[in-house]
Amino acid sequence: MLNLNSITARLGGQTILDGATASLPTRSRVGIVGRNGAGKSTLLKIIAGEMDLDDGSVETPRNTRIGYVAQEAPGGTATPFEMVLAADEERVELLARAEQVTDATDIADVHERLNMIDAHGAPARASRILAGLGFDEEAQHQPMSSFSGGWRMRVSLAGLLFSRPDLLLLDEPSNHLDLEASLWLESFLKTYPASMVIVSHERDLLNNVADHILHVQGGKITLYTGGYDAFERQRSERLNQIEAMRRSQEDKRAKLQAYVDRWRYKAHTAKQAQSRMKALDRMEPIAAAMEDPTLRFDFPNPDELRPPLIVADDAAVGYVADTPILSKLNFRIDPDDRIAFLGRNGNGKTTLARLLAGQLEPMAGGMTASGKLRVGYFAQHQVEELIADDTPLQHMARLLGDAKPGVVRSQLGRFGFSGEKVHLEVRKLSGGERARLALALITRDAPHILILDEPTNHLDVDAREALVQALNAFEGAVVVVSHDRHLLEMTADRLVLIDAGRAEEFAGSLDDYRDQLLGRGEKKPSAAVEEKKVKRGNKKDERRAAAQERERTKHLRDAVRAAEKGMAMLTEQRTEVDRAMFDPDSASKTYQGKSTADLMKLRGEVEKKLERAEAVWLEASEALEGLSAS
Repeated sequence: MLNLNSITARLGGQTILDGATASLPTRSRVGIVGRNGAGKSTLLKIIAGEMDLDDGSVETPRNTRIGYVAQEAPGGTATPFEMVLAADEERVELLARAEQVTDATDIADVHERLNMIDAHGAPARASRILAGLGFDEEAQHQPMSSFSGGWRMRVSLAGLLFSRPDLLLLDEPSNHLDLEASLWLESFLKTYPASMVIVSHERDLLNNVADHILHVQGGKITLYTGGYDAFERQRSERLNQIEAMRRSQEDKRAKLQAYVDRWRYKAHTAKQAQSRMKALDRMEPIAAAMEDPTLRFDFPNPDELRPPLIVADDAAVGYVADTPILSKLNFRIDPDDRIAFLGRNGNGKTTLARLLAGQLEPMAGGMTASGKLRVGYFAQHQVEELIADDTPLQHMARLLGDAKPGVVRSQLGRFGFSGEKVHLEVRKLSGGERARLALALITRDAPHILILDEPTNHLDVDAREALVQALNAFEGAVVVVSHDRHLLEMTADRLVLIDAGRAEEFAGSLDDYRDQLLGRGEKKPSAAVEEKKVKRGNKKDERRAAAQERERTKHLRDAVRAAEKGMAMLTEQRTEVDRAMFDPDSASKTYQGKSTADLMKLRGEVEKKLERAEAVWLEASEALEGLSAS
């Protein structure tokens, strides 16, 4: 059992963990989750012994071998294969001893231990792990200096997995992996025979591997049983209970205060009033169960364009003349398409995304796009290209040119930037906030197609879910490149496999693709592919019918959207009022200085307006559903 006893840790004078306590069961698989900056990586470093505590202690079973990936990527002339083999220090030491010992008993002991740890099978095991993480036979024997930092970190991960520690500590292990390597890693971890603690924002990884979730929030840690979905259910129930308790307490406080205010100066009731004042003083406040109101993604919907948006006819694309990376590209993208690109890193996913975004011209063949087409392209390094000294307001104002200040602020508000946040320098924003800003910038003119290349790299699990919801609400086309399987499963209905210089429809599901990668399934038969093509051939008629349906129901959809917008504004207002009641220091200027009674009255008014808006929304939604069914 791993015990975390009243852990307190401070960084730069800021308390990251404050008396955090939990007991992790033996051989458990614990996923650590929490918002960016909550202290997840700090906690992992503490468990690994990489960081000193200000208070508290960490208890692990005696002789526990802890495995933790170093932050520095290895380099030098050694090969990945050699680096991974060297990670098993006991094997290296035993092999060296086997060359040196001469006593028969010692020789026997060394070879017995070598057999116990399967030392002779180690090269094959090292090769399998490297292959799973994307290194082919040739790459396994290249010098480390020939690889990028991301690939070198993969070698570090491979070495850690190969060494088989008793306690495996992983901090965002899929950060440097493509979808294919992520799927392999998930499969590997599911069968790992020892304890592990994983910091991850990958919902599917946490669901399929973890049997406990450790939630880090406000300097405290709470252990939940089950995977991520189970954690969300339990947490929701807990938050509802806390909220109910808080409301009950507030009602009780209000009644006590009303009695005190009325009777404290009356001689015959002063004693009773004094008693109630003491009860008020003893009553510990219960924190409001509020979600972060700034966690928002709201893509502006484009005006309608007739399909197709983009057509490629036997096109080729690359960076060096006469050396295409992809060729014989034949595809069509329509306004209602939701496409995910599959394929290992280096196969050309980003190249194809850049072609669609108009950043690359076809080398051969043809590619046409609608004349009025607007594209929103989120590149892998979009966040790093933001100007550190500029504010979100300056970034947006520069791109929108002569737009009125209200328009600039409105676009930023769609992505959670309001109040003083718009004036905060980019260098002071979190990674998730920078990603939201980048998405706000690329969607400023309501693009008809969103092309997103690894949009979740800087987002925590809550922000990723918000992105999923926003993409599903977006009325334009979407093309996604991502290693986050949950994002792909929830947003894409077309899969395009990029491999061997081609981009072709994948007829199966993501589960089929995973099974194919892991050798649990055969490649889809050609009959299935042909069936898929036939279905795609009928899409034109389907889309024409869909366009007619959209026109028929436009007034109701507008009413639904207007009601939803009103509900969102009222919900945000209610949250701001709640914040002012229970955390006055963080209240917006609008509500500062108002009494609790005034705020409670205002909240009641907002609740009534919200109920009316919900009624309008429900009526319009039911009418829309009825019309669509007719």
